[in-house]
Amino acid sequence: MASLRDRFEHALTPSAYRSYLAEFHSTFFFVWNMSPESPMVDPSGLVATAIATAFSLSAAVYVAVNVSGGHLNPAVTFGMAIGGHISIPLAIFYRISQMLGSIFACMLLRFFTVSQNVPVHEVPVEMTGFGASILEGVMTFALVYTVFAAGDPRRVAFGTIGPLVIGLIQGANVLASGPFTGGSMNPAYSFGLGMVGGSFKNQAVYWIGPLIGAGVASVVYDNVVFPAQSPENAVRGITDGIGD
Repeated sequence: MASLRDRFEHALTPSAYRSYLAEFHSTFFFVWNMSPESPMVDPSGLVATAIATAFSLSAAVYVAVNVSGGHLNPAVTFGMAIGGHISIPLAIFYRISQMLGSIFACMLLRFFTVSQNVPVHEVPVEMTGFGASILEGVMTFALVYTVFAAGDPRRVAFGTIGPLVIGLIQGANVLASGPFTGGSMNPAYSFGLGMVGGSFKNQAVYWIGPLIGAGVASVVYDNVVFPAQSPENAVRGITDGIGD
């Protein structure tokens, strides 16, 4: 078993640096294509946002998957870390890259394409923060579980269908949760909007719910539904999508 020092050194290799860059620019392009309304109550706007989310995430994951695994989301990275598919040092740098990508995308949206403040994810006054966290957690559970299933090398090669499936579940989740929480499921996305939009109200909802949902999805998939049959199946390399 690799020591903590070995894992930290692994997080500072050229391959790791390429994976951080892939996470940064893929998260950037994903967030760049999003412009949420909080909460989204207009049906046509909700459908358009869900479709844009599905296409944008599918493309962004496809671009990054062979370099970094195409996480684009601290919740996905957290789930992979819980499952032992990515080391803690690598996961930390992934999160930093994702958050920076989101912040830069929101900054450009603010200064170059949007004439007013970037809208932030919010919770309706009729809904409690606890209820919103549960909803975000359930939606993120579905997303991360799909990521695990789509990227499992024991099933089929990731190919092109994996990113498409991940995008479709994200789009479906936006349709279901958009009117209530904005359909984030991505702490980096919400954090970037909050920082540039100047409001961190209910920000905990978009961290606690998704991280718990991702952790549960990891445990359920890897230990209950489809447990690894050998150590080789439990840990995957960076270029295979996860990191060791």
